Amino acid sequence: MTEPMTVFNRQVVHLHRERAAPKFAEHDFLFREVTDRLLERLDDVTRSFPLALDLGARGGLINDMIGQRGNVEKLISCAQSVNGAKEPSICADDELLPFADHAFDLVLSNLSLHWINDLPGALVQVRRSLKPDGLMIASMFGGDTLKELRSVLNEAEIAMEGGLSPRISPFADIRDVGGLLQRAGFALPVVDAETITVSYGDPLKLLKDLRGMGETNAVTERRLSFTRRETLMHAMGLYREQFGDDEGRIPATFQVLYLSGWAPAPTQQTPMKPGSGARSLTDEFN
Repeated sequence: MTEPMTVFNRQVVHLHRERAAPKFAEHDFLFREVTDRLLERLDDVTRSFPLALDLGARGGLINDMIGQRGNVEKLISCAQSVNGAKEPSICADDELLPFADHAFDLVLSNLSLHWINDLPGALVQVRRSLKPDGLMIASMFGGDTLKELRSVLNEAEIAMEGGLSPRISPFADIRDVGGLLQRAGFALPVVDAETITVSYGDPLKLLKDLRGMGETNAVTERRLSFTRRETLMHAMGLYREQFGDDEGRIPATFQVLYLSGWAPAPTQQTPMKPGSGARSLTDEFN
């Protein structure tokens, strides 16, 4: 069997989340928005879910926001660290789930799967943890995420340092994710995408938010030294020059992929309706 490629340093992913956890609520606006959109998908499901899993449990937001949605009777939070998660919680790596087969009626995951090296293997583990006719709904960042920032950092590093290194983690392409769901054994797989555009008065505030979200670079082959100040400032200037509007604000694109699939059973549920359209979310910082 072919070993999965190690794209991300999982220890670094964990450290970034640990560092961000104490003040995560100050930077979680994007996670809250996507959590709400993720939970909207439960409105299309008429059945109840006695036991559900929140896989990743970033900031405990699903626990905080789910309310009566989805007829979920009990929600278990699973995260790499209990820091920031809501009780009851389980501390476990989401690349190696500790759950028995057919343990859950529903698995939810919000903006966590894009940091997994072996995504096909993780999806198999999720599918196995579901009871027959159990449902998974997840969100993850897609390939167009931070396309503006990636472009200007690459251009600035080539211009100022004469080379190029991974500055932003790679994200999955929507065309590949549906195939991964089928490969993992899910029935009635659905993948759809939305674009959330955040407007910033200062591109440095975007970098601060990414750090505060625990979403900074964790690529194994990333350069370990800090970005040179002159390279960073040149990149921020390019950001304003190439993408700024008439008011001097710059956009930051976040493509969010929504995945859903059912654990196979003799009688399948009707698939949920995919979301549609691109909406914008404006962060009014100067």
